[in-house]
Amino acid sequence: MSAASDVRRKDNLRRMLSPETIAVIGGSAAAESVRQCRAVGFQGRIWPVHPHRTDLEGLPCYRSAAELPAAPDAALVAVPGPATVDVVGQLAARGTGGAVCHASGFAEHGRDGGALQQQLVDACGDMALIGPNCIGSLDYLGGSALWPDQHGGNRVASGVAVLTQSGNIAQNLTMQRRSLPVARVVTLGNAAVTGFAELIEALLEDPRITAIGLHLEGVADPAGLVRAGLAALRAGIPVVALKSGRSELGAQANLSHTSSLAGSDALCEALFDRAGIARISGLSAFVEALKFLHVHGAAAGASITSASCSGGEAALVADLAEQHGLDVPPFPEPVHERLAQALGDRVPVGNPLDYHTYIWGDAHAQAEVFGAWLGSGADAHLLLVDHPRADRCRGEQWSTAIEALSTAHARSSTAGVCVVSTLPEGLPEQVGAQLLDRGIAPVQGLAECAEAVAAAARIGAAQRSTEHRLPIEPGESPAGRPRTSDEAAGKRELAACGIEVPRGEITGAEQAPDAAARTGFPVVLKAVSAELAHKSEAGAVRIGLQNAEQVRHAVAEMSGLADRFLVERMVTGAVAELIVGVRRDPVFGPALTVGSGGVLVELLRDTTSLLLPVSREQVHEALQRLRIWPVLTGYRGPGADVPAVLDAILAAAAFAHEDPNLCELDINPLLALPTGRGAVAVDALVRRTEQEDDR
Repeated sequence: MSAASDVRRKDNLRRMLSPETIAVIGGSAAAESVRQCRAVGFQGRIWPVHPHRTDLEGLPCYRSAAELPAAPDAALVAVPGPATVDVVGQLAARGTGGAVCHASGFAEHGRDGGALQQQLVDACGDMALIGPNCIGSLDYLGGSALWPDQHGGNRVASGVAVLTQSGNIAQNLTMQRRSLPVARVVTLGNAAVTGFAELIEALLEDPRITAIGLHLEGVADPAGLVRAGLAALRAGIPVVALKSGRSELGAQANLSHTSSLAGSDALCEALFDRAGIARISGLSAFVEALKFLHVHGAAAGASITSASCSGGEAALVADLAEQHGLDVPPFPEPVHERLAQALGDRVPVGNPLDYHTYIWGDAHAQAEVFGAWLGSGADAHLLLVDHPRADRCRGEQWSTAIEALSTAHARSSTAGVCVVSTLPEGLPEQVGAQLLDRGIAPVQGLAECAEAVAAAARIGAAQRSTEHRLPIEPGESPAGRPRTSDEAAGKRELAACGIEVPRGEITGAEQAPDAAARTGFPVVLKAVSAELAHKSEAGAVRIGLQNAEQVRHAVAEMSGLADRFLVERMVTGAVAELIVGVRRDPVFGPALTVGSGGVLVELLRDTTSLLLPVSREQVHEALQRLRIWPVLTGYRGPGADVPAVLDAILAAAAFAHEDPNLCELDINPLLALPTGRGAVAVDALVRRTEQEDDR
């Protein structure tokens, strides 16, 4: 698409998202959309289109898009699949802003459906297009409902936007009873034209959008999602994602350790990390994270305090905090003293705080305790309150606790204040609405709350490191047949790009003992063959050989594996063994994997992946997330030469990223030597695509 066409489509998407005129094309589905627009308070003009009907829901029908009085800002196209293409073409010719294509039967139905979808894309021109195979879009800010079904939302002045590929999940989310203010819902379906990235970027222009939630079944445009995520970080709009299903990444031959470790889910994690999007585990936590972010935005850190009148609840908070990486610091001394004075000698003061029930129902005493507690300086403050059932119990004293917190909060400037129910049903909807009005987040479910606060902390950290987050390139599979270089050839290439490798030489069987003597004992002996991807499993490597006789014996044992051998000076004294790998994925592009290496790499699975290109800061942060990081920094022993490790990783990443024919690079292990001694790649595998005329 040309730059001019891209600009026109963006302008058209803005028109579509905030329409003043809507065309509805079809029969019963179009009629339902008219009813839903009226129900949600749309004040613009609605133009039904039907070739045979004279009116629809009391509105006069036009026989085709060509007969409309003007080009509509938005259209719902609810006609069968093949007819959808013609209608979309008519709308595009008329200058429509965008269309929602409700019909199914496109790319989700195989090759024939894929061909029909391409026709739809071609007919669309510069229009924005949502779908096909989607239920529609809802705007609770302006009151438009390109939505041929029921929904549970209502008008809001501001709120969160939800983008999802699933119509059912979208509809279910509109029915939530958790006080989440939903401003927009868009179901993308097949996302043939307008995808997540374009919608995020458009939503960032609306100051009424407080946070964005994504539900993705697949990731079709990783580069675009990173671009949009970085824009959201710069704009200060938090984005969370719920990823389900598996991306279609193509067949991968697991010749390398990197292939087995950097699968689709690992690359999704890398994608969200790069974009500053917090991944959420389930729908319930998705709603609660969006609610927390709507009220408080991204968190400055990951410290929490909690208050409840139950030791059992306090223990649950502590456990969940540890599970989600949240800090539970002790109260500062002035806060501790003030709490102790307010609560008396019978209540031990600590965080999480069990303030007991001595002040239960006493609004003045509770306000004093909550006021002291809110002064602790934590990033989030969680007051645990589960309301009793309204149909069987009286809740006056629980309301007193809420009012006391509201009083204390109004007197302070504390951020991150939440009322949390341990169970989702423990916080009535009307109470949640009251808390929202007071700037307090009503969070339903203690586990969901912990995940929401952790997500807000991750987004806050990402916002503070935006300058180190580079955009990524579109994925592309190298064309041709993969060819694996032998280890010696691969190491020569690594050495040429600045990565240290052991001193050694290639030799025949008879010459191996002399080569070992020249190299200097102790030595490592390896059989050399491009077919030996996993030498340890094949018995093709011997380490620690001390003399010529041991070398001669080792060569004899490996004689059936190869007729060439690599003799290398054995590198000793390593602090840790690392793996450094790059795999070029057809969807996500080149991806770097770093972690604990060695023969147990798949068993330990202490690795993390990053999409290329990467900055030094990003690689350093990735190393710090590993369980082996304390070893690298000197836990119970000498620290590693971390700057040299970073140099080697960045050199490997640049080497792989700059070669479009490279499929995989696998360095395992990269020996991290003590401070000042460097890092050495002692095993390497390089795979490239081989063109037909190269063979």
